[in-house]
Amino acid sequence: MRKTAKCFYTLLLAGSLFLSCGCARTVAEGVTVNGAEVGGLSFAAAEAAVRRQIAQTLPPLIVHSPAGDFVAEYPELSFTDDVSSLLRRAKKGEALIAQVRRTFAEAEAFAEKICRANAEEGTDAQMRFDADGFEYIRERDGRSCDYRALLRDISAALEEGESEVTLSVFPRPPAVTEERLREQSRPLSSFSTRFDASNAPRSHNIFLAASRIGGTVVPPGGVFSFNKTVGARTQENGFEKAAVIQDGQFVEGVGGGVCQASTTLFNAALLAGMKITESRAHSLRVSYVAPSLDAMVSEASDLKFVNPYPFPVYLLAKAEGGEVRFSFFGTPSGVRYATESKTLLRVAPPPAKYVEGTEEKVLRAEQEGLASESYLLTYDEEGNLLSRERIRRDSYAAVQGIVQILPE
Repeated sequence: MRKTAKCFYTLLLAGSLFLSCGCARTVAEGVTVNGAEVGGLSFAAAEAAVRRQIAQTLPPLIVHSPAGDFVAEYPELSFTDDVSSLLRRAKKGEALIAQVRRTFAEAEAFAEKICRANAEEGTDAQMRFDADGFEYIRERDGRSCDYRALLRDISAALEEGESEVTLSVFPRPPAVTEERLREQSRPLSSFSTRFDASNAPRSHNIFLAASRIGGTVVPPGGVFSFNKTVGARTQENGFEKAAVIQDGQFVEGVGGGVCQASTTLFNAALLAGMKITESRAHSLRVSYVAPSLDAMVSEASDLKFVNPYPFPVYLLAKAEGGEVRFSFFGTPSGVRYATESKTLLRVAPPPAKYVEGTEEKVLRAEQEGLASESYLLTYDEEGNLLSRERIRRDSYAAVQGIVQILPE
């Protein structure tokens, strides 16, 4: 017998010929695939029915992230299957399950969208500085995700039939942290002197000078000028009359006490490693610091120093309770500074001068004169002396005492 188009003739007992086809074009009766009843349907119709069923039940892909859940589902998610071959092998009444594998053509764009949504810029820490001190605002980390790792996780979930992926994020630290700012504003030095708090005008002048210096920032290589910062010592500028040294005498003048503020600042600046470019001694010795460590200021004389560091220095000041203190802050260099005063010569005061009055008392105490030097000592972190440099050499006039006696 000759076969034609995979069909053949069969001779029945009655001698009649019937045409029978060996390539059925419909699915066997009673067949279900993935719950879809497809028995008796054409293969094309059956495939379409099964794939509609698969699409309706296709598990989505969910990516959990700090920015929320991101969901990809049909038709964004598609799939491949073995439905065609499964239907052609199906036997009458079989309930079959197709092998389905999800595919995601836009996986890269999906991953990019998730990473963009979860990316956050961090914020740098901030430091605020004024006369009251430092205030720090902590940094906030940024956030990033690994795009390629996310793509691998998505691919693995699709391959293994998983429906959920958790996005791995990692912090992205900002450039400036609070710790770094605190390191840049550590104490460099502090120096204080005592004054008579009961002397109201002098106390006021010291407080006023200190208050105008506190909160100053000297940039790297910047020059600090006491006169420029504090301003003229005039009543119009807020200063009051108190005792000052003028021409080798203690006399009343506007701004008395300001030189104690400048002297205290001078010593704090030395201990902080500032480069002193201008300072001058009083004509008479002062009681609140050692010789050659004072710093007189006037219209013609200033206290100036340069910040030699590659970072800013910050000045704080406090004057209360009979004490004035200046403190420097910045990034410690690892060395320590100290000062030394050395007396070279002492000069006895002339004999006291006696004047008559209504009671016996000392109108002016005698004071010896002297010549002196001051030095700046530099030590390393282990306490080894690195250098001893002379700061200044000065001479202070002797003061004749004045004693009031009763008339004879």
